[in-house]
Amino acid sequence: MKLFVQVPCLNEEQTLPMVLASIPTQIPGIESIEVLIIDDGSTDRTVEVARAHGVRHVVSHVGTMGLARSFRDGVDYALAHGADIVVNTDGDNQYPQERIADLVQPLVNGSADIVIADRQTATTPHFSPFKKLMQRVGSAVVNKAAGTDLPDAASGFRAYSKVALLRLNVVTTFSYCMETIIQAGNKRLRIASIPVQTNPKARESRLFSHIGQHMARSGSAIVRSYLMHKPHYILGALGTLLLILAAIPFVRFAVFWLQGNGAGHVQSLIFGTAMLIGGLLSFALLVIADLQRTNRVLLEETLERLKVMQYPPTQKHDDEGAGSAEQGSTDRGAASANGAASSPAVPHRLRGAR
Repeated sequence: MKLFVQVPCLNEEQTLPMVLASIPTQIPGIESIEVLIIDDGSTDRTVEVARAHGVRHVVSHVGTMGLARSFRDGVDYALAHGADIVVNTDGDNQYPQERIADLVQPLVNGSADIVIADRQTATTPHFSPFKKLMQRVGSAVVNKAAGTDLPDAASGFRAYSKVALLRLNVVTTFSYCMETIIQAGNKRLRIASIPVQTNPKARESRLFSHIGQHMARSGSAIVRSYLMHKPHYILGALGTLLLILAAIPFVRFAVFWLQGNGAGHVQSLIFGTAMLIGGLLSFALLVIADLQRTNRVLLEETLERLKVMQYPPTQKHDDEGAGSAEQGSTDRGAASANGAASSPAVPHRLRGAR
């Protein structure tokens, strides 16, 4: 089995050496371990530091594109280079890379398709009480949508099998963590969790500027995932609520009308009619969303077959002396490696605007 450890980086020249030094070089059941740096538009010496520590695989964005895009491009590169397992960690040394061996074991022995590290945030000192509460609430909402029971759905320290990666499709532009769990749960992939202790906090997160922004973006990603996979949870509940709100003023008007005093309460009919229209529209949207879900499932099955053809079963790859494989541009700006190796000193760059 070939393992790729991908490390998304944005100006991580200070912490990257600690990350690279703690990645294991041998793991039972793994024949080859490769390290892949996804440089998300760094303006410091991140790439040079990676090269100096022996990293041969680098994917570089010409501008900052975000964590989800970095994950997606890293997975494409890893699969194109024969990865059987992809582990995602962070360049800020938040996660204990020495636990990668434990993280991949359920994949090696075939008992899981995805393994997610539980950071045990309830006992993490640098997590505020509010952040711990939001983590619990967010995990509960994601577990409800995915039909899973994961203690830490937001953890970015995770391992994916090739089978799982071929079936997952990241469409969000913020963070892939919760979206991939909801997709995996609805596609009946096996997800496991192992507890880990995170390293001391090195810096503030660059994924968001404040907790409010993080909550808004995460909430948006979760709602989108619900609408994609379980539209009745949102549209069905909203439609039912609006119909109840419509019934109340109609009943109120009927009571006054039976008492001979209906002329002064026409506003109840107006409000009830507005709520009734809203409720009916919600159920109409639910029907459309359900039909779109059926169409999306068919499209995803087609896309999975295309991926299987694009990334056939693992074969021997000659990566000696190769840096980042030069990849052809796709319509999302990522490259799909075609085996043409570039110079080790020149990282592969992806097109994209800042």
